[in-house]
Amino acid sequence: MTAEAVVVSLSTLQAGMEPDLEQVRAEIGRAIAADFPLIADVNSHLLRMQGKMFRPTLLLLVNRATRIPDPRSVRLAAAVELIHLATLVHDDSVDHSVLRRGMPTINSLFSHQVSVIMGDYLYSRAVIELVAIGDLKALEVLSRVTNEMTIGEMRQLLAHDPLSFGEDSYDLLIRAKTASLMSGACECGALEAPPRVRAAMARFGNALGMAFQIIDDLLDFTGVEAVTGKPSGHDLREHKVTLPLIYALPRFTPAQRADINAVMAAPEPTPEQVERVVAHVKAAGGIEYAKARAQRHGQEAYAELNELPDGPARELLRASVNFVMERRK
Repeated sequence: MTAEAVVVSLSTLQAGMEPDLEQVRAEIGRAIAADFPLIADVNSHLLRMQGKMFRPTLLLLVNRATRIPDPRSVRLAAAVELIHLATLVHDDSVDHSVLRRGMPTINSLFSHQVSVIMGDYLYSRAVIELVAIGDLKALEVLSRVTNEMTIGEMRQLLAHDPLSFGEDSYDLLIRAKTASLMSGACECGALEAPPRVRAAMARFGNALGMAFQIIDDLLDFTGVEAVTGKPSGHDLREHKVTLPLIYALPRFTPAQRADINAVMAAPEPTPEQVERVVAHVKAAGGIEYAKARAQRHGQEAYAELNELPDGPARELLRASVNFVMERRK
């Protein structure tokens, strides 16, 4: 954790922003409204599934911190959240997930075909919103981000041998899948700021996004199911290789390597198989290594905030770094 900021909850970060966030939610509802019955049904479910609005929160905080109010910030935040929702819908379909945030996924409630098409619909609505805003800078940032995220998904799909997935490949993947959208959100919050500030906010979002995903992957090894909502080793069950395992693999004994090979070869690994590999990763130092990597990214994010003027919004952005580093779910 960075030493200078206070650890806060997301609700604390958002406490003074609820009016703006309510406007963002209203903009999302307006943007995805449709007369077509099936789309309307899916939209109704999507709005109930809506998450924590972390990316819109970052955009709005950055805009406040630059002290250059942008009247488009609420609509830009809604476009960012639409893109995020689209990626979640597509991810659930690709992964055949049946639950998200304790609710049935679109693909499990309707079908994989509906899920894919709905993800496309959300992307298209985001583009329509950006065009309506009429700012090519925002369109350029978020269209680039969407392209990066799509390529990131392709990278993951083409990893035929998960155990050969190295740290460089992992970094490329999480930068594309997670960090790029946070970077784009923060950059869109600073579109009217001086170029050096805008660039710093893009770097801030990228570093924060890298830390966010590493912490997310760490929680798969260290989290408590009652808190995270998923059992330990969920990624291993899905044959996903993340940073703690990447670090640990070269340090495994032959017997430990046999255990991970067995998990990867099993269509549905048993809880005992997964628990053994989780224990091996912890013993090999994978948890400590990933924590240290996340801390470095957190420090990078923290440093970029020096480009902003002092004020409450900058302090909340500083606190958001610690929120990411200390989150438990």
